[in-house]
Amino acid sequence: MLFDLLSRTYEYPLEYIIESLAPTTERDFELLPEKKKKIYRAIQAAHMHGSPDGPWFFIIGRNAYYQHRFQLMGITDTSMLRPQVFALVDGDVQIGMVASEKQAIDSALESISAEHPSVPGYADKYWNARGGSHNYGGAFVFSLHPEEGSEESMRLISTNKFGRPVMPPYRDWDRAEELAFVGQATNSDAPAPVSSEIIGRKSAGSSFKAFLSSLKSASGSEMSEQFAQMITYAERGDTQKDEMVALITLMLDRRYPTGRFRTSRIRHRANKTLESILRSSARIEKNEPSKYQLMDFKSRKSMRPPETPYDRLAIDCRGFPMEGEQGVSFLVVEAQRSGWNRVLLFATHGQRFIGCGLGPQTKGFRIDVYGSPGDYLASGLDGAEMHVHANGQDQLGQILSDGRLVVYGDVGQTFMYGGKGGDAFILGNAAGRPLINAVGRPKVVINGTCLDYLAESFMAGNPLYGGGFAIVNGISFDAVGEPHELPEPYPGGNLFSLASGGAVYVRDPRRKVGEDQLNGGRISRLTDADWNLIKPYLEQNESLFGVSLEEFLLKVDGVRRTPNEVYIKIEAVPLITLSGKTQMQDLGE
Repeated sequence: MLFDLLSRTYEYPLEYIIESLAPTTERDFELLPEKKKKIYRAIQAAHMHGSPDGPWFFIIGRNAYYQHRFQLMGITDTSMLRPQVFALVDGDVQIGMVASEKQAIDSALESISAEHPSVPGYADKYWNARGGSHNYGGAFVFSLHPEEGSEESMRLISTNKFGRPVMPPYRDWDRAEELAFVGQATNSDAPAPVSSEIIGRKSAGSSFKAFLSSLKSASGSEMSEQFAQMITYAERGDTQKDEMVALITLMLDRRYPTGRFRTSRIRHRANKTLESILRSSARIEKNEPSKYQLMDFKSRKSMRPPETPYDRLAIDCRGFPMEGEQGVSFLVVEAQRSGWNRVLLFATHGQRFIGCGLGPQTKGFRIDVYGSPGDYLASGLDGAEMHVHANGQDQLGQILSDGRLVVYGDVGQTFMYGGKGGDAFILGNAAGRPLINAVGRPKVVINGTCLDYLAESFMAGNPLYGGGFAIVNGISFDAVGEPHELPEPYPGGNLFSLASGGAVYVRDPRRKVGEDQLNGGRISRLTDADWNLIKPYLEQNESLFGVSLEEFLLKVDGVRRTPNEVYIKIEAVPLITLSGKTQMQDLGE
C-alpha cells in the first residue's frame, strides 16, 4: 500500500520510494554526495516515521505500467538481520532472481535447466546486499524492457537503487559452443584426443593443468565428450575414481579462466559429472568390495562399519528431507558412530544441519559437501573437519567449538555466531553479522569482505595469548580467476563493535578502514608478534585456495611490502572494571 501511494499518488521515482522504505543513515548517509543528502533529508523528514521496523526483507513484483516494464526488486533491511541473496543469469535466456536463501535460487535454476538446457543450473552471478549502502543503496531491481524495434522481445536489465547497472562477470564465451556443450555426448569407449591429455595422469594437479589448457581451444562437443570420458574412466576402479573425484573437486574449488564457456556452465557440468561418478559406486546394502560405498534415501537403514579405514561413504542427498530425523544430517552422525572417517555428500539441495550432532572427540572425521547445502552447516562442530565445495548458506558454524571448516565460496548471514573455537577458511565473502558474540579462541580467514557488524561483541581473549581472531583480506576474483583488491576492504560500520577481546586483522595497505567504522575498538599497528601469529594461517589459506601470500597478499601495486605496511590490527579497548583492573588483566594477559 505504501509503495503504491508513493508511486501512483506522489509519483516518486523508484530511488526515492526505496529511500522512504529503507532510509540511509549514519556513516553511509555522510558518504553520500551533498546533492543527494539534501534530497534524502527531505524524504526522511516526511517518511522516517512510516518506514517499517526491521527485521525484514522486501521482495516486490511490480508492473510499472507507464514505464512499459515489469520489475522484480529486493530491498534489504538496514539492520542486516534478514537473509537475502540476488542472482543473475545472462545468456540466451536472461533470469534475475531474489530470495532469502541461495538454495532456493539453485533449486529453481535446476528445474529450469532441466526443461531448457541453454540455462545453466547455477547463476552467473550471486551477491548479497548491505542495507542502506552508500555505494548501491542496499536494493537491486530486475527490469524487463521492450527490445528496441521489437514489440514482443524483452531485455532484462539489472540495476541498483541508484540506477547503475549490475553486469554479469565478463567472459568471452561462445554461445554456439555452449549449445554444443549441453548436447548429447557420444560417450564412446575411445577417449577424444583432448580427453587423453587429462585422464590417467595420476596427479589431480597435473590433470587440472591439462584441463585448463584444454579450455583454451576445445569445442563444445569436445568438452562434452571430455566430461563423459571422466565418467567412463572412473568406472574402471577405485584408483581411477579417486583421480576423477580429486580432479572435479579442483574444478569446483579453484577460480580460473573458462575460455569459450561460462563458469556457471562448467560448474554445473562438473557437479553433474561428479554425481554420475559417485552414483556408480558399490551400493552399501549389497556388500560389494570397493573403497567407495553408496547410500541414498532408500538404503538409509543399511548402515554398517567400513571394511578399512580408507573406505569412503558417498551419500546421495536426492530424496532426503531438508531436516528432521530422516534428514541426511542424522545419517552423517550414524556414519561417524559406525566407524567411517570420510563421508562425501553430493547432490545436496538445501538440506540443513549437516555436520551437527556429531559430539566431541571427532577429530579425524571429514565431511566433503557438494551441491547446494542448506543452513546451519557445521554448527556445533567439535573436532571434525568439513569442506564445502560450493557457496555456504546462513548460520554456518554457529557455536562451532573445535575442528576445521573450509568453504570454497561465500557464506551467508550470522556466520559463526557464538563461535567458541576451531579454524575456518572462507574463499569469498561473509554476509551480515559474522562472528558476533564469538568467545574463546576461534581463528577465521575471510578472503573477501563482510557486509556489516563483523565480530560485534567479540569476546575471544587476547590473540597473542591463545585467544581468537579474524583475518579479512578484502579481495575478489575477476572473470578469469585473478585476485584483486576490493575498493574497500571492509565497507560497513560496527566493525568489532563493543568487543572485549580478540582482534581483527585487515589487509588494508591503502588505509581505507577508519575510526568511524568502529564502535568501541581501536586501530593499532601490526607487531612482529601479530605477524608470527597470523602468518601460518595465511600460508594454510594459500594451500587451500591458491591465494599467494608472497606474490599477491604482501604485494601492493606489484611491489613487495612489509606485513605492517599491508595489514592493520583492530583490537579491543581495555575497559576498567570495578576491581580497578582492566578486562585484559582479568583475562590473564
